[in-house]
Amino acid sequence: MWHNDGVMPSRTSRDRRPPPPLDAAALDRLALRYVERFATTRARLADYLFRKIRERGWDGEAVDPVGIAEKMADLGYVDDRAFGEARASAMARRGLGKRRVAGVLRHAGVEGADAEAIAPGIEARTLEAALVFARKRRIGPFAETPADRLQREKQIAAMIRGGHDFALARRIAAMAPGEDVEQLE
Repeated sequence: MWHNDGVMPSRTSRDRRPPPPLDAAALDRLALRYVERFATTRARLADYLFRKIRERGWDGEAVDPVGIAEKMADLGYVDDRAFGEARASAMARRGLGKRRVAGVLRHAGVEGADAEAIAPGIEARTLEAALVFARKRRIGPFAETPADRLQREKQIAAMIRGGHDFALARRIAAMAPGEDVEQLE
């Protein structure tokens, strides 16, 4: 129905009907749509499906979202190891350290054999990621002027929050501006 000014009145949130409760077929469709749009892990997919069931309710026989996530992994739509490797390399390119990367992967549900398979690659990029972080933040050899003690402590703290090892952060922060980074290897 049109308003007198020729503008259709907007619907408020009270006027909207709530979405219907989910059933097994709708949950499968939601899972497929999710893995179609996002790179994910089995744990994240299961969490998403549990949340959707909580939000919309359930109608029908009980279905296990973890089982649906496993089915998606068996079909090749979800690969925890590939997700972990991609996320770890992206975080290393941003300059984040192994502790930060490991925490993000653990939170995403990459565990067990997949986490163990990814760990050597993370370890191999430790120095490279620390140098990227130092370059971005102008720490140590990438600074314009030498840092005083207080500034160096803040730089070390920033590197530690970035997931880098204390000893490596201290060595990088102690370097003079323009000093050759090859000596760290």
